[in-house]
Amino acid sequence: MCISTGEAAFSGTIVYCGRQHHPVHGLIHVLGYQNTAVNLADGPNAMLLHLPARQRLTPGNFVSAGRTGDVLRRMVDAVAPVAVAADGIAWMSAEPQSVQVFDHDVYTVLLAADPTAVTGALRQVPPHRRPDLLRFYADHFPDHTIALCCFDNADAQDAKPLLLWYSPLDPDRLTLPALDSHTGAAPDLDAAVSVDHWVLFSTDQAPEGWGEPVDYPGNMRHSLRAFLPATVMGDYYGDEQKLLNGDFTISHQDLLAGDLDRVERRQPRVRRG
Repeated sequence: MCISTGEAAFSGTIVYCGRQHHPVHGLIHVLGYQNTAVNLADGPNAMLLHLPARQRLTPGNFVSAGRTGDVLRRMVDAVAPVAVAADGIAWMSAEPQSVQVFDHDVYTVLLAADPTAVTGALRQVPPHRRPDLLRFYADHFPDHTIALCCFDNADAQDAKPLLLWYSPLDPDRLTLPALDSHTGAAPDLDAAVSVDHWVLFSTDQAPEGWGEPVDYPGNMRHSLRAFLPATVMGDYYGDEQKLLNGDFTISHQDLLAGDLDRVERRQPRVRRG
């Protein structure tokens, strides 16, 4: 469950989306993303994430996991005893700005409100990390911010979880980037893809008794803890299961009700005109 700019194998993916009212940033969504990557390309590679962000993102939207590199695994540990693999899944249809380039953990990250703006900025990425793939995103996600996370062969298996926050396009729908293509080509939207990942959600408006509590270490930095949930809900998708290519999404109302059967797969629409 990942888009890569070169051939790669990804397994054990964990994706998380939480809705919360932050004391400084207001109503935000927090995205967490982690997997085990094996770079099969001859040179550099990258992951692409499309984010339904309302405003332009900056390096300040990325939250360092610091010494707590297992934060997403702790969320999985919370829900694993009670989670049941999904039987099926519902379906629904679904001005350029400058690109910012910065380092975060093992990645060189490019952030762009318009995917077509990334191409020129790649010259700022170290040559051993430069990839190429973007027209698909320009056509299908024109209103999303694109995060291109570049890494080299030695980096592939050493990354901590990516954690970032943003003001969402739709505050009442939690969406996780989950399109799949590991070849460097645009994803095939007609393909059924193999899955091996945990999908996790949270909301700070959950009623008492909702979800499963997450056990964080006592010495966790307050700046990190402020972006993390007290309780989570989630399911594992795997065991040779295949799903039609797309993102995961659920309404906040269904999440509050604890109804994970309402998780849907959403495909992007092509921009017209």
